[in-house]
Amino acid sequence: QVQLVESGGGLVQAGGSLRLSCAASRRFFRISTMTWYRQPPGKERELVASISRSSDTEYVDSVKGRFTISRDNAKNMVYLQMNSLKAEDTGAYFCHALATMRLGGSRDDYWGQGTQVTVSS
Repeated sequence: QVQLVESGGGLVQAGGSLRLSCAASRRFFRISTMTWYRQPPGKERELVASISRSSDTEYVDSVKGRFTISRDNAKNMVYLQMNSLKAEDTGAYFCHALATMRLGGSRDDYWGQGTQVTVSS
């Protein structure tokens, strides 16, 4: 069963903006840290931005000042606002969550299936 669903990817010109969304299943009992990763063509997956349940954030240096991660705990959503996009931002973007499915349950890793972002130069 799909637990995380990303949306909002697409083709954009350099300098443009996109907003990615990730909807987490309402079946989760509690979601801790949520993270956006990306995988450029031919490269390994890398962390882009993460946000704790209390909204503490971290970013990879290459996106600082351009990307903003946010979340809505009531809606089980996490967002990634991407501005001033560059060709090197191209890749598949994946949503990740640390979450428990029930009270007292283990905290496990969950991944979305990804959404493609292509930035043309």
